[in-house]
Amino acid sequence: MRKLLLIAIALITVNATAQEQKRERQQKDRKEKSQHSRDFSPEEIAILQTKKMTLQLDLTEAQQKEIRAIHLEQAKARKTEMETRKKKHEEGDTTQPSKEDRFNRANSQLDKKIAVKAKMKSILNKEQFEKFERNAAKRGKQKTMKRKKQGGQQKMTQKRKRRN
Repeated sequence: MRKLLLIAIALITVNATAQEQKRERQQKDRKEKSQHSRDFSPEEIAILQTKKMTLQLDLTEAQQKEIRAIHLEQAKARKTEMETRKKKHEEGDTTQPSKEDRFNRANSQLDKKIAVKAKMKSILNKEQFEKFERNAAKRGKQKTMKRKKQGGQQKMTQKRKRRN
């Protein structure tokens, strides 16, 4: 009986260690992927996004040009926002944004999404736009699930740190 208990404890320990190593590998892979995308210029990002959309929606040449312009505008805006946040962080400004700042940022992001949706609706035909909407809904669900999963992993990591 004692041997069975020792074997069970050993298996549980090995399993927990393997899961922790897997999480660490996944985090490392995520960091590497995000680092690679940071190396791209806004033009390159716009080209890649447009090509992905062309594969999904079977865009014409004219549609590709218009959508590439939208993606380029978005990529440039993201790049400048990222550089601004990075600069603040390097200067040592670690203060959290106020409630008003967070509201304004969320509001402006939603305004941008509405504007992009309107532009896409004018560029794409009815079938393409419906597919675009379905894909956007899927991406939204995936992001939500990913955030929930990451939140759970962060909580578990914090609990482990407290125990040690």
